[in-house]
Amino acid sequence: MALLNSKETSSDNEMARDFYFPTSKKALIIFTRNPELGKVKTRLAKSVGDESALEIYKFLLKHTVAITKNLNVDKYVFYSENIHRDDIWDPEIFRKKLQTGTDLGEKMQNAFSELFEMGYEKVLIVGSDIFELGQSDIENAFEVLQTTETVIGPATDGGYYLLGMKELNATIFQNKNWGTSTVLEETLSDLRQKKYVLLEERNDVDYYQDIKEIDAFQQFLPPYLDKNFL
Repeated sequence: MALLNSKETSSDNEMARDFYFPTSKKALIIFTRNPELGKVKTRLAKSVGDESALEIYKFLLKHTVAITKNLNVDKYVFYSENIHRDDIWDPEIFRKKLQTGTDLGEKMQNAFSELFEMGYEKVLIVGSDIFELGQSDIENAFEVLQTTETVIGPATDGGYYLLGMKELNATIFQNKNWGTSTVLEETLSDLRQKKYVLLEERNDVDYYQDIKEIDAFQQFLPPYLDKNFL
């Protein structure tokens, strides 16, 4: 599969960064990890193994494509390490960029900043591992931004699965213990003087317990797993 990595300086990489221009006032950011064995869903892999974890993540990526491809907004996929030219993210639909920064907060802040600087008026970010997320949820979040400054989709693990803004608020990306159960609480504390709306809570997929009762994932689970034990 052809790809570009973060160290390349080719004309292709320049085009990936600079070619795009807004065709809408709204933009969706999709953060994704490159689907590589042993590097995705590592907490889930402790229960189901690296190969099953990779297949589950690929399944979640396909779900994310399905729920975002028909949105009437500009869509940007921000890759964790490498930009893949020929993958499930159709370049006719999804614009491709690289995440930049030292931690998740800085990476999100840089992505929002880049798109606001391009002229977008409403920007949302979602992850690529929320099986409960649907196209209507994202459409509703953009609609909510008509009347509020910030919209947040809280996750059951204490983080969030969606964040949307009408202008960059860098504070919410700083001084967070990313990947812990305190992220949402800390973020809402940063927003206590701001106007925001919370969406319905959704469950992301990090552990075996998150998927063991969901039929769609049974095909990926190794036969040795005991639902009653784990």
